[in-house]
Amino acid sequence: MPVQYQDFNTSQDVTTTKTLLHEVIPVTGTIVSGTYTDSNIKNYSHGMFQSVYDYPYLSSSANHIFDITVGYDESSGLSGSASTQNSKKINLYNQFAQVLLGYETASTATVRKFESDISSTTTNEMKEVFFLNFSRLITKDQVKKGSFALSLGTNSGYADPFGGGPIILQDVNATERTGYGTEIGGDYGVLYTSSIGIIADSGVGNVFYQAGIAVVTASVFPSTVQMNAFEEDFEAVLTGSTISASCDEIRHRLSNVSFNNTTEINSKIYFCRVPHNKFNYSANPTYKSGSQIRVKDVSSDTPISYITTIGLYSDAGELLATAKLSEPLRKDPTNELTLRVRLDY
Repeated sequence: MPVQYQDFNTSQDVTTTKTLLHEVIPVTGTIVSGTYTDSNIKNYSHGMFQSVYDYPYLSSSANHIFDITVGYDESSGLSGSASTQNSKKINLYNQFAQVLLGYETASTATVRKFESDISSTTTNEMKEVFFLNFSRLITKDQVKKGSFALSLGTNSGYADPFGGGPIILQDVNATERTGYGTEIGGDYGVLYTSSIGIIADSGVGNVFYQAGIAVVTASVFPSTVQMNAFEEDFEAVLTGSTISASCDEIRHRLSNVSFNNTTEINSKIYFCRVPHNKFNYSANPTYKSGSQIRVKDVSSDTPISYITTIGLYSDAGELLATAKLSEPLRKDPTNELTLRVRLDY
């Protein structure tokens, strides 16, 4: 136990800070399209989404990358009893919209529809969309604003989806300070298309940063694009194919996904102030030899100690944390020290 304590002035000696760490996450098209003969693509008996892994999903070293699914609003022209898995596609759309956007008003049960630019004063509803739901493993606390890019092949032929180069969907206007909006599902940015470096004026989707979800309108694939070997367009695929089959066709035209994730590190910083008249002696038994202080040759010498460890105690005298110095610091009555201790959480 220490023989002396130094109290903190909470207004002057304690502060908090937040640090954002970013990591580049590239998801290559080879993984998305099924590097391991589609053994890294997992379908489920419920048939409501697909999961993409970086290795065959039965492997113990496989990591879940993202889920992919499709959906449309019940007011969409594609909605109808003749459509395959119609109710599931409607339910998926409503589920994502409810979680990310909420309801039209607090007094109605009408779920808001996705819009290509939610913040716009005009209505640009996206009634037919596909979703990329990234795992928390790679997004961490959130996707960094302004870093998201999604490459899609929109060449008309099915066999050569990337002929002429892919289009790139980016949240080009978003930064950590501006260019994004906020809904109940967290912050979001608008995805714009670019080809040969030219950014389109209208949005084609949204990326929700904290949720790690990208929502892209089906119209990003024009009617001239053959989504499968039967030369069907995307609307025909949405109505006539299962969700899993629709996801297969989207992955066939998905080249790359990249973004920076964000890890938030919260810190509390303690400024441990060592005044000149304290901590000049040590409570360590080895500080003395018999009754003599080892670092003093004569009784009139200035007392000296060497600080090696800092202890943070509660009001009840309970040791809560310790910090080790990289090297001992000399302390005597002629000097004062301020030692900075940071606790990360």
